[in-house]
Amino acid sequence: MQLNQFIKAEFINVRLLAKSKDEVLVELIDMIIRGGLKINRYSVFNILKRRENLGSTGIGDGVAIPHGKIPDLDNIMVAFGRSEGGIVYDSIDGKPAHLFFLLLAPENSEGQHLKILALISKMLKDNRLREKLLRVESPTDLYKIIIEQGNEG
Repeated sequence: MQLNQFIKAEFINVRLLAKSKDEVLVELIDMIIRGGLKINRYSVFNILKRRENLGSTGIGDGVAIPHGKIPDLDNIMVAFGRSEGGIVYDSIDGKPAHLFFLLLAPENSEGQHLKILALISKMLKDNRLREKLLRVESPTDLYKIIIEQGNEG
């Protein structure tokens, strides 16, 4: 399974404006909607919030992977956003999150959904990769880095 199957260049934002957890979720959802996915913003936001209420998807080291299963979604979708200042995200290490991977999955994609979560999580355990994702300015270059790393797993 390779990440390039699920993420598009239009789903990359190197300058998130969000200042809160809710705002970052909305900004990531809106990016996917602008990229052409027909989803209900309010419904997806509520699904992501319910998932966050079960336990934060802020995995530490400045990373969060919000995710949820979306009714009537045909394919898994992944988006990436970066916040220079960081966002308080209730992460397990108590530190702000800077790197966000949003994962939206069809309701019937249990195995695939978990494999993509594991791939992203494994990728982001690499300190050098996290540093690279924090430094790169061009969305195109950032997309290339994500695809290159996401296709090695």
